[in-house]
Amino acid sequence: YFSTMASMLLIAALVGCAAAFNGGFVVPPADGYVGESFNAPLQVNGIFPGLAATAESGPKRSECGIGALMPWADHLYMLSYLSVPNAGAGTALYEIAPNMTMRVVAQHNSTYANRILHAPSNSIIIGAWQIDVDRNVRVFPAMTTVRLGGMAMHLTDNTKVYMLSMDGDFYECSLTDMSCTTLFDLVKELNMPVAAGEQQHFKAAHMMDGIVYVVSNTFEENDYLNLQHGGRFAAWKGPGSKWIILDDTAFVEVTGRYNFGRVVYALGWDKRSAILKVLDNGDGADPTTNSSWQTYRLPKASHAYDHLWQTEWPRIREVETERYLFDMHGLFYELSPLGWAGSTWGVRPISQHLRMIPDFASYRGFLVLGGNQVSPIFDNNLVTGQAQSGLWFGKTDDLWSWGKPKGWGGPWRADNVSANEPSDPYLMTGFDHKVLHLRVDNAPDDNDIKVRIEVDFTGVAGHVGEPWNLYQTLTVSQSAPYAFHVFPDGFSAHWIRMQTDSAAVMTAYFHYT
Repeated sequence: YFSTMASMLLIAALVGCAAAFNGGFVVPPADGYVGESFNAPLQVNGIFPGLAATAESGPKRSECGIGALMPWADHLYMLSYLSVPNAGAGTALYEIAPNMTMRVVAQHNSTYANRILHAPSNSIIIGAWQIDVDRNVRVFPAMTTVRLGGMAMHLTDNTKVYMLSMDGDFYECSLTDMSCTTLFDLVKELNMPVAAGEQQHFKAAHMMDGIVYVVSNTFEENDYLNLQHGGRFAAWKGPGSKWIILDDTAFVEVTGRYNFGRVVYALGWDKRSAILKVLDNGDGADPTTNSSWQTYRLPKASHAYDHLWQTEWPRIREVETERYLFDMHGLFYELSPLGWAGSTWGVRPISQHLRMIPDFASYRGFLVLGGNQVSPIFDNNLVTGQAQSGLWFGKTDDLWSWGKPKGWGGPWRADNVSANEPSDPYLMTGFDHKVLHLRVDNAPDDNDIKVRIEVDFTGVAGHVGEPWNLYQTLTVSQSAPYAFHVFPDGFSAHWIRMQTDSAAVMTAYFHYT
């Protein structure tokens, strides 16, 4: 009896504490005084229904994703978007106060996912709006009907920025008079096969070390079939120079800090795997010993991100000081901003998820995840109803309790492989069970093909003079084309790669569970 009563009293006390906690936060309100009390709005498992973004129910119905999040001037700014301009109504730039109330700053009928801290003007730019430290808002009028996927600092003029349209227009915008000038049509500059059916779909831009980078995540069936390549990762050094194509598959993100070696990271994918590209520019404190682009391959946790429309905006973003979080093909990863000696450090998977996350940010101790949950897309999906998306508030470490990291992919998929040419490094760390599937798709003869499997267990992927280590050699041939290897429980390394002793068309694919 006493044990039961004690348990009941303990439960009652805990419920009372929880009720008091949920109903009496004491934090600075939006425009009130420190210490002012208020009742917190309803939230369920980190989701506040009152902070959802919705589009009107009609007559046009497309999408209502949350494309950009920026903490600024004690508030969190949130920007929702339609699929294309004028494909519905009700989207807006919102301001969320510390007491979890929200107001509309500006309504719009367009598509935005660009955001940047513009240090020279002590302001942020999000969508078509500039917001200063006193929360005064100005608008770029020419950008109110443009689909803005990304933006970047200017190469030479701190009173200007670059804006990147998803449709390929590259703008120079003035913070003096808020005017914008079109500099390039990147569809033409980058020779994108739009006339052959590919869709331009530019997603991000970044300026680092006197170079502007842009990415487009174009990837459709012809890309998968290797018939043509519409994606782009490109660079421009400014007036007088031409745009240079760095890669021609889908890329969704390019970013980096201006210190810690000024490393530029880019995220993309092809039919083989997800891709992480890294450029270590070096700086005074952290000089580089390798200033060429490095390519690393990562597993895909899902094929539901392979089409250009399906990815939204996977991001690399700092949510804990000097530590990156990035999201790619249904997996969250941890990443260090450092790039010593041309290496990329600290890549490891955190969790698998199904949530569509166009942006995420930190705000007042929370990790805040944007969303894109309900999208009729011009009534092509008849069971969705009203377009809407919500925010999730939690802690960064909550992500470790999400889905166990799993995935698949590899460095070769019916690829022409030259003899003694190593594959790209493929991530191995952070997954419990690992299997390699190996296949000869075509070979000039029926001689044995020896496939050398090498691992890097320090994380430098062969840089700074540290060697790759022979793990095992598998033998296949045209008449015995298939082999597999199950790695022992407990065995892991940071990166793995392969090379053959003769030329052949090969597939090498890993399954991690």
